[in-house]
Amino acid sequence: MRGRPTEGVALIRRGIIDWLEAGTRSNTAYWTTLLAAAQECEGSVADALKTVEQALQANPDELVYRPETLRLRGELRLKHGKIELAEAGFREAIALAQKIGAKAWELRAALSLARLLVKQGRRDEARSMLAEIYGWFTEGFDTADLEDAKSLLEQLGA
Repeated sequence: MRGRPTEGVALIRRGIIDWLEAGTRSNTAYWTTLLAAAQECEGSVADALKTVEQALQANPDELVYRPETLRLRGELRLKHGKIELAEAGFREAIALAQKIGAKAWELRAALSLARLLVKQGRRDEARSMLAEIYGWFTEGFDTADLEDAKSLLEQLGA
């Protein structure tokens, strides 16, 4: 994120190895998702897609970060031109975030889906869906995700 993605990928890989060697299995999916995001920043989208699939397999019962992993997989699929799979992934991320009450992850996945819907000419659907989750928040409007949501809603005329 600071312009040195190759260094970041190497550091995260080393951290995951150390984490596993210490005998810890919790949060492995989280760290692996961060590795996939770093690989995406590095421009290694195919590697990032493989890594995000590993993250989803790492500990399927650990749900706290899973909506973000699903959202990232959707973004990576989108970069590979797999529009329907990307949309399905965003919707799966939203549904899981709703199930576990993770409003921040729900918002982030809704933003990804809304951007896709806008590109497909489905502006009303995008506005309605995004406005619903945005309206839930009562604070934190200076965070990047809420600022992005507000900006997109303004563009969509909400």
